[in-house]
Amino acid sequence: MLSSPRFNDFTAYLAAIERFTDEELIPAEPRLETEDCVPEEITQRMRELGLFGISIPEEYGGLACTQEEQVLLTIAFTRASAVFRSRFSTTIGLTSQAILDFATEAQKREWLPRMASGEVTGAFALTEPEAGTDAGGLKTTAVRDGGHYVLNGMKRYITNAPEADLFLVMARTEAGSTGSRGVSAFLVKAGTPGIEPLPAPPLLGLRGSHSTEIRIQNCRVPAENLVGGVEGRGLNAALRGINSARTHVAATCVGQAIRLIAEAVAHARKRQQFGQPIGEFQLVQGMLAEMQADMLAAKALVLDVARAFDRAVESGTPLPFPDIAAAKYFGSEMVCRVADRAVQIMGGAGYIEDNAITRMYRDVRLFRLFEGTSQIQQQQIAKAMLRTG
Repeated sequence: MLSSPRFNDFTAYLAAIERFTDEELIPAEPRLETEDCVPEEITQRMRELGLFGISIPEEYGGLACTQEEQVLLTIAFTRASAVFRSRFSTTIGLTSQAILDFATEAQKREWLPRMASGEVTGAFALTEPEAGTDAGGLKTTAVRDGGHYVLNGMKRYITNAPEADLFLVMARTEAGSTGSRGVSAFLVKAGTPGIEPLPAPPLLGLRGSHSTEIRIQNCRVPAENLVGGVEGRGLNAALRGINSARTHVAATCVGQAIRLIAEAVAHARKRQQFGQPIGEFQLVQGMLAEMQADMLAAKALVLDVARAFDRAVESGTPLPFPDIAAAKYFGSEMVCRVADRAVQIMGGAGYIEDNAITRMYRDVRLFRLFEGTSQIQQQQIAKAMLRTG
């Protein structure tokens, strides 16, 4: 165990996270579905190791990892079930990054240190029944009433809503506005009267992670909880968190692919057919080679994008949005191809719910949907290409 969340040697810290993955996360994977949650002692270990604070600056108690370092860490801990990552992903990306870039200093001081320590879990409340990819179509309203805003609406697919201590809620403050205009962001404490996470529905994959609807009815939020103290910047704040999260998703896809390949190789070595391991058959070797090449291409892409992300932050220039979209698109499509081939190598055993490959096959399908579907990433990439010629 690290004596402090902070570190002076990133290589040593990365090695510690690799050991944590191998010695604690992977052995605990069967508990995720049976207990339908990340066990509290595992969450506490994540806090102790500083994983809730990898994206938060040191001045607010975080580890101040660069985006490249965050990607390397993500690849390391997502060799285990992505459910573990989901327990803190909404804190390190979607919520903390929006607060970091758009909140007032008082808001940062109030929330970021507690996020970095893992005391506070953040949840990002943007998506609605009729507004997902079309974030500008959201209908949740926030009406000023003296020293408060009164929020009303419905949010959907909100990861960690049952565990959240703080919701970053996007709501329309300008009556009659459409699109991105008139949308503001609010910090809403869990337990505030009028905001209620509903029971978690069963998921196809990532069982043990919770993604629920949130009912918001006449929820009175102090005016000082308006992010940045300025109306109309909600979707800008949301996009800052989303682009960080998309980079993390691309890295997650690499980590999951590495694990899938390892499981497939192990099976190909031990499974005997026609008097020899199936790994000796050329068609199986072809699938393994395709899986490895796919994974390495995605890894190279996401690391390149992370370095470009860091250069943009350092220079104050716009983030490389089309490249982030490309990494998320290629990574999420890649890991689904890898998972499908892993099941194929397993044969009939891959269709039985008693192995890591079968579970991960279900899990990785989500990555082509959340933080923007593959089709939305394609659209953003193509539009950028057409703009620049």
